[in-house]
Amino acid sequence: MASARDAPKPLSAWKATGGVDCAADSLRCAEVEPDLQIQRISLLRTENTKAHHTTQFQTHKLVVRRGQVFHLHLLLSRPLRPQDTLKLQCGTGPKPSIAKHTLIALDLSTSLSCHGWTAAILKKPGLEVVVAVTSSPNAIVGLYSLEVRTEKFVFQPEDNKFYLLFNPWCAEDAVFLPSEEERKEYVLNDTGYIYMGSSKQIKEKPWTYGQFEKNVLDCSVLVMNAGFLKTVEMRDPVLVSRNVGAMVGVGAGGAAGPGAAPEPSRLQAPQPRTTPMATRPPTVNSENKNGVLVGNWSGEYKGGTAPYQWAGSVPILQQYYATRASVAFGQCWVFAGILTTVLRALGIPARSVTVFDSAHDTEKNLTLDVYVNEMGKTLSSMSSDSIWNFHVWTEAWMRRQDLPRGNDGWQVVDGTPQELSHGVFCCGPSPLAAIRKGNIFMGYDTKFVFSEVNADKLIWLVRQVNGHEKVTLLSVETMAIGKSISTKVVGQDRRHDITYNYKFPEGSKEERAVMDNAFSLLSFTREYTLPAKEILLELSVDAAPVMLGGPLVFSVTLRRKTGPLQSVTFSGSFDLQSYTGKQLASLGVVQKTVQMEDTVSKVVLTWDAKTYLSHLGNFDDDPVVKGFILAEVGETKETMAAEVCLSFVHPELTVELPSTGKVGQVLTCMCIFKNSLAIPLTDVRFSVDSLGIASLQVVDQGGVPAPSRRVSFAVSDHSVAPTVPPGETVQSGIKCTPVRAGPRKFIIRLSSRQVKDIYAEKVVLISS
Repeated sequence: MASARDAPKPLSAWKATGGVDCAADSLRCAEVEPDLQIQRISLLRTENTKAHHTTQFQTHKLVVRRGQVFHLHLLLSRPLRPQDTLKLQCGTGPKPSIAKHTLIALDLSTSLSCHGWTAAILKKPGLEVVVAVTSSPNAIVGLYSLEVRTEKFVFQPEDNKFYLLFNPWCAEDAVFLPSEEERKEYVLNDTGYIYMGSSKQIKEKPWTYGQFEKNVLDCSVLVMNAGFLKTVEMRDPVLVSRNVGAMVGVGAGGAAGPGAAPEPSRLQAPQPRTTPMATRPPTVNSENKNGVLVGNWSGEYKGGTAPYQWAGSVPILQQYYATRASVAFGQCWVFAGILTTVLRALGIPARSVTVFDSAHDTEKNLTLDVYVNEMGKTLSSMSSDSIWNFHVWTEAWMRRQDLPRGNDGWQVVDGTPQELSHGVFCCGPSPLAAIRKGNIFMGYDTKFVFSEVNADKLIWLVRQVNGHEKVTLLSVETMAIGKSISTKVVGQDRRHDITYNYKFPEGSKEERAVMDNAFSLLSFTREYTLPAKEILLELSVDAAPVMLGGPLVFSVTLRRKTGPLQSVTFSGSFDLQSYTGKQLASLGVVQKTVQMEDTVSKVVLTWDAKTYLSHLGNFDDDPVVKGFILAEVGETKETMAAEVCLSFVHPELTVELPSTGKVGQVLTCMCIFKNSLAIPLTDVRFSVDSLGIASLQVVDQGGVPAPSRRVSFAVSDHSVAPTVPPGETVQSGIKCTPVRAGPRKFIIRLSSRQVKDIYAEKVVLISS
């Protein structure tokens, strides 16, 4: 059978529309004149992408969404006759087959459908024909090839590949999202925020999702294809999101939780090239070396990029697509950002969500065990459970046709897999509706996610009695886990608390009933009980965030309801910790005894800044201060415990940037930072991130005479900035050239050995 590929090159005018010239020399034309040929096939990219909300994708391929009509324009060699054969074929995956639902064959002379796809000729005035193609709302998502067949020939457009995505605008699609405002936010918005810090000091981190940037869609489809799914399963958003979640964070293996043991995964991708293990710290686990990002919680990031330095998903996905090698390094918020990008690119509504005080229940018993000694020192060796200051995952929107009614809507998909799930390191999708009701065996990994937001926290005191350890249950905290669950507000740059989506109000009858329901579904009963006695003393600790370089101050309050005067000994032990609870440095212990004379007694415990400043440059993470304070009544030996978490406050970064700009004209961003801390900052670096700009150029602004002397220097990926002493100001100018019109968010960051991440942002309106 002849093919249009054997014809002469297309005319330049036809090239511009994506068509191909199928005319041959005069002798060949005379031979085939009686037969119908296609002289040009146009995919009408401009019209189709506008109708399908895909104009922003930076690709030459046509991008359309399933369940919605798109059009083709055919230029024929002669008018179409009733007896002519004219067929359209679309195929995806290896060896497309009608039997496997991977090949769609449509006869344009009939109204017959194929696997839910239809096609019809709309107009045929003379030599020009417009064909309307409607894919099934349940069609396989991915990269398709397209060809048109006549009786004797096969014709293809110059670029015969097109992408078919999920369609949140189509009511029959399983990812249909009714609200247009939410579709704009969760599918089309390419920037956002990821929330970090602690429940008492929530920080927003700007994140560039960039799902429309060059090669990001190509990479997203590559990631989807690289996992454990068959091609026909790529129609199901449940399986696609689960597979993508596994492939995004598979590099983390078992390293997500400190001390967790890695296990091999069976996910595989075609002929990957991976980062040599010699360049990675030995503490990094990457059992499946085909994943997008290597997880690393060691605090040592030689041979890669420290997780806090990433400002968005685009450079990670572009590097992975170019090299097919896992990118180093990431932690939970980076995995969540990438997963949100990939899902949005594929057409699945998605958002990044942060859970503060998130539990990692390794024993899978819906409880978290914390052991402390008599000085308040946490004994991490006695339990593999951990509580993260925050954990970030992704929510994806879809109907759960695989589950009973009532489980549609937002689903948790965790790109930082912490446990094996059906033999693969992945987590979810788990329905929020099931989590809220305590239906822990509904959907994928719901019990694990339920524990992350709802587990009971048990604090155990370990004493040395006659040479033996005596373990006593001090308290059961039912409201300590899963606080301030946060995502970005639709259409606004502020935080939205969605804790109510996950659980009833803490302490309510409904919340306790849900917990009872979850426990009733386990194969064992609760293993802890507290002695039934009246609580006569209450302990609370207040620790306000401290400016880096200042002393640590803890205000301890003890309230007694009745009883005689009592002697109380306060003991406290604090560490510098990572956000996952990993100890980075011990800050020591303190002990103080007071005589309670009033109903309310207050004690102030203070640590000098010297206890932590010397440790800040020893690890490449942004630490917090965390520990326990114990109060023991001398007469009765009654003991209470309170856990404390304290975050550091950093100075602000000032940015001077025009409010408007033009495509092709240079913009200069001035980064200005005054070190108002009491300590010098070393290895200071600036960076600028934005979408739709050309490569950056750093310019030296020169010094400014005292007393307002500014330390100026050129910044690049490899430059090392001078030390910025206390009270002095540093500045740098960074030039960039916009290449696309529209509102563009510029994110400017400063980092140093002591302060890991300070940012400022500004939106600039770029005109063409």
